Amino acid sequence: MKKLYYLSSCSTCKKILNQWNLPRDFKMQDVKRNPLTLEDLDLMHQRSGSFEALFSRRAKLFHERQLGAEDLDEGRYKSLLLEHYTFLKRPVLIWDDHIFIGSAKATIEEAFKAIHSSD
Repeated sequence: MKKLYYLSSCSTCKKILNQWNLPRDFKMQDVKRNPLTLEDLDLMHQRSGSFEALFSRRAKLFHERQLGAEDLDEGRYKSLLLEHYTFLKRPVLIWDDHIFIGSAKATIEEAFKAIHSSD
């Protein structure tokens, strides 16, 4: 499976998409317009190993709700990810059995290698 979860209004996601140059028929899901489903989240969880790995602590809502003061467990991470798109660390690229989460430079470079190694 090859799929990208992103936010179309995010300038970082736009920049990364331009770098990656994905095929036109690539499955892409704007998580604001088309929210995550339980199936989407389960697929990401299978590859990442945890919901916490998918969770963005930089989200505005994380700070507004003072979630940093809570002891979050996997169940809470899962429910928050399903509740609002802003909690997803973006972008998330699923490339066959691999998953690339977030916009860290090393992650983006590894994803680029995976995408273009099959050219």
